[in-house]
Amino acid sequence: MQQFTGSEAEVDLSLATRAEGARIVVEVGGEIDAFAAPKLRDKLDQLIEAGNHQLVVDLERVEFMDSAALGVLVGALRKMEAHDGSLSLVCTRERLLKIFRITHLDKAFEIHPDVASAI
Repeated sequence: MQQFTGSEAEVDLSLATRAEGARIVVEVGGEIDAFAAPKLRDKLDQLIEAGNHQLVVDLERVEFMDSAALGVLVGALRKMEAHDGSLSLVCTRERLLKIFRITHLDKAFEIHPDVASAI
């Protein structure tokens, strides 16, 4: 896990990746806000540019996310679609699921209750 510290504010975000078969799972923890979202975007961009076109983003340890986080996820989804890839989410936290429902992004993303079903 990596802990990031920004110059203007403390960034409370942890990221870890692992291979699960043909997919890469990105475990995200903490808060994804305007300060932390660029770190997540950089990690997803690195994975996509390295040829990983089957990603699962595990949001189970995310405590908070805002519109910056949604923007990063939507951007990554578009990049994956351009490569005929897929980006699935793992999320059971009701407050996060509510954000996806309110924004209708639950229609854009495949959202699974656990990593096993996402794979």
